[in-house]
Amino acid sequence: MHSLSTSFVLGYHGCNRETGERLLRNEAFRPSENGYDWLGSGIYFWESNPDRALEWAKSQDFNHPFVVGAVIDPGFCLDLASSNGTKTLVDGYSLYQTAMRVSGSELPTNSGGQDYLHRKLDCAVINFVHSSREETDESSFDTVRGVFMEGERLYPTSGFRKQTHIQICVRNPAMIKGVFRVPDDHFTSA
Repeated sequence: MHSLSTSFVLGYHGCNRETGERLLRNEAFRPSENGYDWLGSGIYFWESNPDRALEWAKSQDFNHPFVVGAVIDPGFCLDLASSNGTKTLVDGYSLYQTAMRVSGSELPTNSGGQDYLHRKLDCAVINFVHSSREETDESSFDTVRGVFMEGERLYPTSGFRKQTHIQICVRNPAMIKGVFRVPDDHFTSA
């Protein structure tokens, strides 16, 4: 967790054309509140990766897959690619696990194949960290950032995967400084 990142990043939001055109008219993004969202509740973007955003939009069977670009200030970021961020999550998991045990509830689980595409546990832990910070009057995170190794290996025994990406979940919509239409030549298929 820090404000040590670069000032701005470009994020790409996969959606359908109707939603994309609405966002380009400066209408508000709608936060995702799914119980399996990888980085908890918020507005999701692929960092510097319009192709991955388009792949995702196509996988949703939208009639007209579309991608909107955004300029994002990470602000106070729970960066899960940093030591501080991972420590915050480990500590949050420990507290969440205790809270669930005391309440007599079972921990949710991550599922969905080798890539754990349904991250119910991760989502619950991250949302728990956010609510715990609010209850103790600690600063709220503006964004959450995570690296996800996903998809087939690039070649036998490769540590790299075809759909690896960095995702940013914006919790504070004021951190979205502007949206833009993504030029066709920004996609590798163009």
